[in-house]
Amino acid sequence: MTTTTIERQRLSIQTNPVDAEFQQQLDQVFTEDACALLVELTREFRPRLQQLLAERQRKQARFDAGDLPDFLSETKAIRESDWQVAAIPADLQDRRLEITGPVDRKMVINALNADVKVFMADFEDAQSPTWQGVVEGQVNLRDANLGSISYTDPNSGKAYALKENPALLIARVRGLHLWEKHLQVDGEVIPGALMDFALYFIHNLAQRQKMSTGVYFYLPKLQSHQEAKWWDDVFRYTEQKFGVPVGTIRATVLIETLPAVFEMDEILYSLRDHIVALNCGRWDYIFSYIKTLKNHPDRVLPDRQVVTMDKPFLSAYSRLLIKTCHKRGALAMGGMAALIPAKDPEQNKAILAKVTADKELEASNGHDGTWIAHPGLAATAGAVLNKHLGDKPNQLQVLREQDAPVTAADLLAPCEGERTEAGMRTNIRVALQYLAAWISGKGCVPIYGLMEDAATAEISRASIWQWIQHGKKLSNGQLVTKQLFASMLDEEAEVVKGEVGSDAWASQNFERAKSLLLDITTADELVDFLTLPAYDLLP
Repeated sequence: MTTTTIERQRLSIQTNPVDAEFQQQLDQVFTEDACALLVELTREFRPRLQQLLAERQRKQARFDAGDLPDFLSETKAIRESDWQVAAIPADLQDRRLEITGPVDRKMVINALNADVKVFMADFEDAQSPTWQGVVEGQVNLRDANLGSISYTDPNSGKAYALKENPALLIARVRGLHLWEKHLQVDGEVIPGALMDFALYFIHNLAQRQKMSTGVYFYLPKLQSHQEAKWWDDVFRYTEQKFGVPVGTIRATVLIETLPAVFEMDEILYSLRDHIVALNCGRWDYIFSYIKTLKNHPDRVLPDRQVVTMDKPFLSAYSRLLIKTCHKRGALAMGGMAALIPAKDPEQNKAILAKVTADKELEASNGHDGTWIAHPGLAATAGAVLNKHLGDKPNQLQVLREQDAPVTAADLLAPCEGERTEAGMRTNIRVALQYLAAWISGKGCVPIYGLMEDAATAEISRASIWQWIQHGKKLSNGQLVTKQLFASMLDEEAEVVKGEVGSDAWASQNFERAKSLLLDITTADELVDFLTLPAYDLLP
């Protein structure tokens, strides 16, 4: 397969021959200044990032050998001293309702037009990082900030455009473990996170300044305060280079890994001039609980459907995040409502009741805002937050001082619940359909009434891997083995094939997804992220 290589400021951009429209987008995104910034940031920060990723592996090896995560003794002074993060900018103080989604052009418009305060435009879990997708995403967000974004559906002819007063735009970059295979500096690929950050910053800084606002980001999957400090240094370096005040860049950090929950004070402290909030990324957090404690037979989770926020280890996580954030003057964002409205009135009534109960728990705990995945949930979720916040922009006054200290044992508490055949089969179908969609370039997929992204697929396959490794039995007495999984995968693949139809099955990478799911779920070692081997299958 032939490739073309364009050299700009010693940045190698390697891609297959492209059509004229995509070439125009490449030229718009990879300007001389943008390429120069990418090269400079990569040379400055890639070596340290490689060290941080190696430290993740060393820490995981200790957990695999029997250690458990705990609060750090060497940073006790930070946790016990009196300090606050920088004041929150005015346009970030009220974030009671946020919607998330990929950087697809039509979805960007619909999300910005939704009845929400914030749209998190996602280059990460909701976006399959095809080369064309991530480049077009930068064009789409540039146009959104300019207010000029529009789209006409080629099939229906329906036109989409921004309404007055759209939601506030925040971009989520890729995780630190993900690399961009189409870009090289000095013969090595560059971090996907640095690409997303640098391109969004350089193409939107001037417009954001005209709008009297800053350049805002979500940072995913951090595992330590050292990683937070890496980001803080990236921000400071970039602000200094462009001659803008410290704090022009603001970040919200997702606490969605088990190691990070023990370092929330330290993460806030490391980013104290740039951070405004922490977020309960609860689906990835459940996946991280499985992954971090994968060798601990007493910490095996039940069916993912019963691992809800009222479980002790998740309740402790939510309450500690709120208490920590509010003590330091940062917002505490709640988690995702992944449900999708149903056409059937009775079904929809039940769905909205679940959303209401979930958001009631978050708001009553003291969260300052919450996430939805579908605009049709905005009224329901928004009503709950409006009831609790009223005219106040947030709940920073809720300090949870009456709480007993949250201990390591609370955060690591085993989770009760059954492992069922139905749950296992559902996990298989969800993971299979999501992987097929991801490989086909779609990272946000409606499956069985839920808007699924990479996190839920990760839980699905990692749970089964853990059940196999520890010889767990299902509630019907069946021993979970590699052979049982393989036979169920064959059976559930036929179910999915019947649901989607033979033509879709043949054209949408289902066989490749099935093969990959079998490989990673029956491997002797847990694959860190399913998106790593799946990325090799993307154009």
